[in-house]
Amino acid sequence: MSRPLSDHEKRKQISVRGLAGVENVTDLKKNFNRHLHFTLVKDRNVATPRDYYFALAHTVRDHLVGRWIRTQQHYYEKDPKRIYYLSLEFYMGRTLQNTMVNLGLQNACDEAIYQLGLDMEELQEIEEDAGLGNGGLGRLAACFLDSMASLGLAAYGYGIRYEFGIFNQRICGGWQLEEADDWLRYGNPWEKARPEYMIPVHFYGHVQHGPDGVKWADTQVVLALPYDTPVPGYRNNVVNTMRLWSARAPNEFNLKDFNVGGYIQAVLDRNLAENISRVLYPNDNFFEGKELRLKQEYFVVAATLQDIVRRFKSSKFGSRDPVRTSFDAFPEKVAIQLNDTHPSLAIPELMRVLVDIEKLEWDKAWDVTVRTCAYTNHTVLPEALERWPVHLFETLLPRHLEIIYEINQRFLDRVYAKFPGDLDRLRRMSMVEEGSVKRVNMAHLCIVGSHAVNGVARIHSEILKATVFKDFYEFEPHKFQNKTNGITPRRWLVLCNPGLAEIIAERIGEEYIADLDQLKKLLNYVEDEGFIRDVAKVKQGSDGPPVECVLLSCLSHPLSCCQKGGTGIKREPNKHFVPRTIMIGGKAAPGYHMAKMIIKLITSIGDIVNNDPVIGDRLKVIFLENYRVSLAEKIVPAADLSEQISTAGTEASGTGNMKFMLNGALTIGTMDGANVEMAEEAGNENFFIFGMLVEDVEELDRKGYCAKDYYDRIPELKQAVDQMSSGFFSPKQPDLFKDIVNMLMYHDRFKVFADYEAYIKCQEKVSALYKNTKEWTKKAIWNIACSGKFSSDRTISQYAREIWGVEPSRQKIPAPDEPRE
Repeated sequence: MSRPLSDHEKRKQISVRGLAGVENVTDLKKNFNRHLHFTLVKDRNVATPRDYYFALAHTVRDHLVGRWIRTQQHYYEKDPKRIYYLSLEFYMGRTLQNTMVNLGLQNACDEAIYQLGLDMEELQEIEEDAGLGNGGLGRLAACFLDSMASLGLAAYGYGIRYEFGIFNQRICGGWQLEEADDWLRYGNPWEKARPEYMIPVHFYGHVQHGPDGVKWADTQVVLALPYDTPVPGYRNNVVNTMRLWSARAPNEFNLKDFNVGGYIQAVLDRNLAENISRVLYPNDNFFEGKELRLKQEYFVVAATLQDIVRRFKSSKFGSRDPVRTSFDAFPEKVAIQLNDTHPSLAIPELMRVLVDIEKLEWDKAWDVTVRTCAYTNHTVLPEALERWPVHLFETLLPRHLEIIYEINQRFLDRVYAKFPGDLDRLRRMSMVEEGSVKRVNMAHLCIVGSHAVNGVARIHSEILKATVFKDFYEFEPHKFQNKTNGITPRRWLVLCNPGLAEIIAERIGEEYIADLDQLKKLLNYVEDEGFIRDVAKVKQGSDGPPVECVLLSCLSHPLSCCQKGGTGIKREPNKHFVPRTIMIGGKAAPGYHMAKMIIKLITSIGDIVNNDPVIGDRLKVIFLENYRVSLAEKIVPAADLSEQISTAGTEASGTGNMKFMLNGALTIGTMDGANVEMAEEAGNENFFIFGMLVEDVEELDRKGYCAKDYYDRIPELKQAVDQMSSGFFSPKQPDLFKDIVNMLMYHDRFKVFADYEAYIKCQEKVSALYKNTKEWTKKAIWNIACSGKFSSDRTISQYAREIWGVEPSRQKIPAPDEPRE
């Protein structure tokens, strides 16, 4: 059980964890017991640890409800511009501790649970991660929701309430096995179903053109049932809403031609409609043109836009009857941000609503649509770009295909007027790609239908303008912006690394939690012996005697471990080597053979290295099974070295890199994604930079990359590759890794061998510095102090001012027990 804190510790923790007043603790205990009794219908004799978790979750949720209702009332009365963040993924992780942090309840809850004879950590571990995302894109959306609430923006996250999130990964015999993530099995205490706002979504059917306009007829209807989850801001009493849609079959589903024999089958077939929200597609940065995925993309967009229009019409007028009839003010009251191309159908759907239903003229509707929508691009990898076959549109969304054709024709007319006779440019810029299969390029639709287009790191945004979207940048340069990603310091410092958050607050106060730029004040403490000692102690963990300094390298690139492979230690077993524990985590898409082989390679290397008596404890290779948000919260604070080693020009931004930096890990990395700006902020001397620049990669492309040249020239690399191909890591199946070797030698578009030598030299610098604990820690402090730019609060402030046209504010709204303004 957790040890109660001493008075001195409690005083230290007041700022970051909130005050544990006697009344607070008494109230929390009373409400905990009330929920155990009335909500869970249990007493302490029969309650399970899960019951206690639910009782605590409901107790904490009670503190959200008044603020949630009051926030929505506040928006209704003030009628600010609403921000709608549309994303197919929200990788939220766990909610309990984050809510306690943002409401300042952590100390009081800790004390109450301790007095009740329970263990807070045990209860927190019971909560399932809400794994409604694959990785970076979904986690970014979650950080953005936290920042939008903390900055007082009237923002809503809209997505899908997947019944099954990203699969649970089990490693069995070194291989990845997937298991369904039944995260809702025991219920979700944080969500509230809103059946009164259920919305019909149409599919299939055909289009009728008549004197009264266009009608989309004979459609199949699926109902969208909203579930709302509160999103609390940091101690400002703001609670925004994430609304996730769940698919339901209408009651008359398949019963039109009902006969006695068909009734049972018709009811069973309701599953077909409800499959839309059944499962998250586990493909990150890879487009798989499946009809169900297109249905998901339209489902979330159609339901959300009806909700947006309803709220726009009824806002501020004391009734839910439509009042606003003119759409002139729509772009002044509504901003829609498209998180990648997945919600790109918002553009033709908004046009359909405005033209077919609200009867606006095309040009007026188009002006409203473009001024409302903005698009964030997340990748330059060609295999990730969504290009939907036209034949899928024809059957599933026939009216939208007509609208896209019309948008495309009018756009190409404008391009032709500016570049007369340049037919090749028209072909390149068209939304409709001709070929063996005619396809709709969704990124082109997003650029044309938005008033702003942004990349997610400076280098990424420049690459978009110079290569992928060059034609569009030349045509409408004013649309293109950069918004470098960020992370929320509430989850990624205060929640996951309270020890570090505390020693920072002792030096510079706690205001940095809501204004991360204040970490710059830590530069005054880089030479401070006490602070250096405190940071080193936090990094090593302060339970019991200091552990031996083991370098934890968190790798984002699996080749590294076989490149090192322990060969140096084997060659000179008596030489002093800096001990390293290399931790690698990640999930392979179930159909991605190469990714699964790489996981098997990592686990096989671990089997050999971890059991070699000569290597001993000097090198350990650990694969982190089922890497997810709640596991990252444990790994990130512990890491000493963060490996961000993508080939320059391939990673859009990265956000794991920022989490490690904020928590005092040093970075070894290429000049790619946000690494460039991180090195700029911290100074190159506090960063381990290696490898090719984007220009070098382009030059190598022109010359032609030949992996064999490096293989022949670098003995250490040759040995690592030969060990893979000879079965050194798979003695029972010597040719097990032949596909990996073949890919590296002949089909490697990432050219990893080209960066190998520079990487090894750079790792030698890492080892040399790590031997000097004081100098290493000073650089860690420097990195922490310079990580302020990478707060998602800064990112969202820039979106707000430069794209959405709203002003962020740290002003509190009155708490539920305070009089309203």
